[in-house]
Amino acid sequence: MLQSDMGHSVDVQSSSQPRDHEHIGDVSKLAPKPISIDDTGLSEALLLDLLVKHIFTAGVVTKELMVAKMGITGGILQQLLDTAKKLGWVENRQTTADGQMRYALSHTGEIHAKLVFSRSGYLGLAPVPLKQYIPICKQQSSRARPITYEMLEQGLKALVLPQDLLYKIGPAMNSSRPVLIYGPPGTGKSYLCRNLNLTLGDAVLIPYAIAIGNEIIQVFDPELHHRTEVEATNNPLDLGSGHDPRWIQCQRPLRITGGELTSEMLEVQFDAHSRTYMAPLQLKANNGILLLDDLGRQRISAKQLFNRWIIPMEEHRDFLSLQSGEHFEIPFELILLFSTNLDPKELVDEAFLRRLGYKIHFDALDESLYRKIWFQVCDELALSCDEEAFTYLLREYHQKFAKPLIPCYPRDLLGIMFDQICFMKLEPVVTQPLIDSAWSIYFVES
Repeated sequence: MLQSDMGHSVDVQSSSQPRDHEHIGDVSKLAPKPISIDDTGLSEALLLDLLVKHIFTAGVVTKELMVAKMGITGGILQQLLDTAKKLGWVENRQTTADGQMRYALSHTGEIHAKLVFSRSGYLGLAPVPLKQYIPICKQQSSRARPITYEMLEQGLKALVLPQDLLYKIGPAMNSSRPVLIYGPPGTGKSYLCRNLNLTLGDAVLIPYAIAIGNEIIQVFDPELHHRTEVEATNNPLDLGSGHDPRWIQCQRPLRITGGELTSEMLEVQFDAHSRTYMAPLQLKANNGILLLDDLGRQRISAKQLFNRWIIPMEEHRDFLSLQSGEHFEIPFELILLFSTNLDPKELVDEAFLRRLGYKIHFDALDESLYRKIWFQVCDELALSCDEEAFTYLLREYHQKFAKPLIPCYPRDLLGIMFDQICFMKLEPVVTQPLIDSAWSIYFVES
């Protein structure tokens, strides 16, 4: 039902920049830098264990390096180093040329580091305790600032879509209920969902990891969470400005999963070899958008999926568990979208459909929008096409074979023509023979 102005898909995350940071406001107030161990919400024992693992891995370190590796301030790190020295785990080494003190593990410290690694292989920034994560996650809700028509129109300005669709999508984005987008293949359902993140615009804080007691679950995923420039300039050594460096300022996440989805991906994942925990996809997508594409084609059935998420969808909280069997609750604070080419009534029963709240149907375009997409793709590919050629396409193929005006057709058909033109060194002009050839290649003969 829509198409990029450029005629092809784009990397939504990397191409978009946050419009502003009004929503999360002053991040230094939302997540201020801790200046003491108590401020971190973590036990000294957990921080000491993480400290010796980092030193064991690096060999010899400076204080500045350890501040960056652990995401804590220099004052807290100094407290940890002093304690580690008293325990006989850390020793001073010769200073650097510029006068920085260097540290390494003693033999006792190496033994302790190996023991700690045998229990947990996590090696990253100091985690954020669950009790600190929950309120910040809720404060960053995308629904804290309602989406308006103007915001949606601006965010989707690169797309061609019927005007009435905006009036359906906008309220659905503001709803606290999941959204089902359905219709024939090629009508732009998935493409629209991938672009909805642009309407949110602002940035959020994502914890590198979360601590559940003494267990650590990594949340930050560099393939999903895209840092903003503001975060990149945050200096953990500067106590006078910036936020808690255990949080990474990112664009709102957009997590997309399709036929590869399994029930295991919805739970905390434990790697027995590395002894590390990884967050499930819904936790990684918190404060953003989670799109389940091609609903009904996953390895987990739609009914099983909805049964797993009844409570999260209705109460905005999810229940997870660790390898030990310990259970804990996390916010389910995201915009949940489902997209399918199948008949929704064949996927789940009426009771489940009611829980979805918004059901938005996508269909073929009218001729004016189809024409707009066609000539936009021509411009993007630097192809010349006159009205006669376009009318020929409509009359001899769409009308004669009763093919609906699906928005993916211009991109695909013109792409085939462009390839042929390049291969045969033809003039960049859309002709009737090229249309005939592209159509015969693109569609399977019945």
